[in-house]
Amino acid sequence: MKMRVRKAVFPAAGLGTRFLPATKAQPKEMLPLVDKPIIQYGVEEAVAAGCDQIIIITGRGKQAIEDHFDVSYELEKMLEERGKTDLLKVVRQISDMIYIAYVRQKEAMGLGHAVLTARELVGIEPFAVLLADDVIDAEVPCLKQMMNVFEEKQCSVVATQIIEGKAISAYGVLAVKPVDGNKRLFEVLDMVEKPPMEKAPSNLAIIGRYILTPTVFETLAATQLGSGGELQLTDGMKMLLKKEKMYAYVYEGKRHDTGDKLGFLKATVEFALKRDDLGGPLREYLKGLEL
Repeated sequence: MKMRVRKAVFPAAGLGTRFLPATKAQPKEMLPLVDKPIIQYGVEEAVAAGCDQIIIITGRGKQAIEDHFDVSYELEKMLEERGKTDLLKVVRQISDMIYIAYVRQKEAMGLGHAVLTARELVGIEPFAVLLADDVIDAEVPCLKQMMNVFEEKQCSVVATQIIEGKAISAYGVLAVKPVDGNKRLFEVLDMVEKPPMEKAPSNLAIIGRYILTPTVFETLAATQLGSGGELQLTDGMKMLLKKEKMYAYVYEGKRHDTGDKLGFLKATVEFALKRDDLGGPLREYLKGLEL
């Protein structure tokens, strides 16, 4: 019986300090790219890839995420009364999208710990992990591309991107061997967290999309806390590698790192330019700026 991926986990308990003061009273995941919160892009990607259950790992002060994906009776009633059917449809689409469950991560103890808190809700089936900061603009959703690999290989798949030069040191980096007949697919041999450029085993960086088998919960539970008292997902995955095969897939699409201020601004401009209602006027405005 082939395993299927139905559940997607979104770690969203981080404090978002890079965006203070905007994130003092609202979650960074709710910052809008044009008119849609960052996390909604990820949830829509998971739904488009075939996931029907979303698990969001939240923490203190993340109530706005729950409210956003919930039904808002007052708002819907007001829009209905005023005949704003287009907006009503947009609002209802969000709450009708999917079944969403929430788990509280009581302390921010790292990405591995966040994933481990989803163990009871995920159970003994493979699942996806999406980091909302990485917004990926792709014709075929990035997670769907990875699902296609998973369906064939039936083991963990991580999304990877080629990063040239010194920038590689900001990522987890993969040691790999090529898979015959597929230039985008590699078998993972090892992974190194944030190596200096000269010690990086390749130019393939891990980015915020993973499909993991439930065995990762066992390896995470057995992993020692790393630097800063955090449980690193990479450490749990390295242990998983000793038990099972793992593949890296160079996805097709453009990634925006919205956890970075400049990345967030670039993403906002690029998404707005693609819009039928905003693209033309924004393009004219940008051409008129003295740069």
